[in-house]
Amino acid sequence: MAYEWPPLVPGDPDDVARRVAAVLTEAWQRLAAQQSRVLETFEKQPRGRLVLITLEEFKRAIQVFRREVDTEALGFVRRQLPHLYRQGAEQAATRLGARFTWTMIHRDALLSLASDSYGDFLRRSEEAERMAAKFYRAARAAARLEVPLLAAGNVTARQAARNLAVRLRDEHQLAHVVYRNGARVPVGVWAEAATLAKSAVAYNAGTLNRTREAGVAFVEVFDGMDCGWVSHQDPDKAARTIRSVEDAAEFPIAHPRCRRSFGPRPDVESWHAHPIPG
Repeated sequence: MAYEWPPLVPGDPDDVARRVAAVLTEAWQRLAAQQSRVLETFEKQPRGRLVLITLEEFKRAIQVFRREVDTEALGFVRRQLPHLYRQGAEQAATRLGARFTWTMIHRDALLSLASDSYGDFLRRSEEAERMAAKFYRAARAAARLEVPLLAAGNVTARQAARNLAVRLRDEHQLAHVVYRNGARVPVGVWAEAATLAKSAVAYNAGTLNRTREAGVAFVEVFDGMDCGWVSHQDPDKAARTIRSVEDAAEFPIAHPRCRRSFGPRPDVESWHAHPIPG
């Protein structure tokens, strides 16, 4: 993945996250609206070619959603990640009385971070696509196998068609993405949370890599007073503690909307995960 040096400067992390969420929510809503048109067609004209036409339009809506995810993911990793990585690195450099430049260490780190973030973003969307594709296959099978069996032009046929549409709607709801663990999450929620998480990780990666580059082994943790180290509920609280750079790199955040950051501590020579007095 190629970058321009210095990278382009995007916007505020919260604004970017809201924008990504809004774009993907709109794309998903278009997909849900197209699903409704498919079901309405089943109810009104179950034996017509219009069913197959609306199904193909739904299939194209899935492809549009996939392109929107890909576009937003690429834009995010090419613009936002380098910007935030640099901010974190410059923050560390200022604290160390030094400068930040895009040395090979940082370029390689950013490329790895971008690749992981892009892949993770696409994996998060796969469950949404899987649900939509499952509806497409079920509706197409019904159009080919069940609809032709309906008697044409009488009340029984119309009622059977309505029942079929109701069944498809109940079995393939697209209001939320239902993940394999049973969690029901709107597309916009996971998109915003994922974007904020990757933003925080990128900023902290810049801080930690510049700290490591300076030969400093420890950092101070800045976090919410109730936030745990490994997870928000972890009894090992993170705020105002000293951690090694390596430990900090393993847990740059504790949860998707975590506001954790780090500051280099060149004055510290030994590790202790306890709050700093005073």
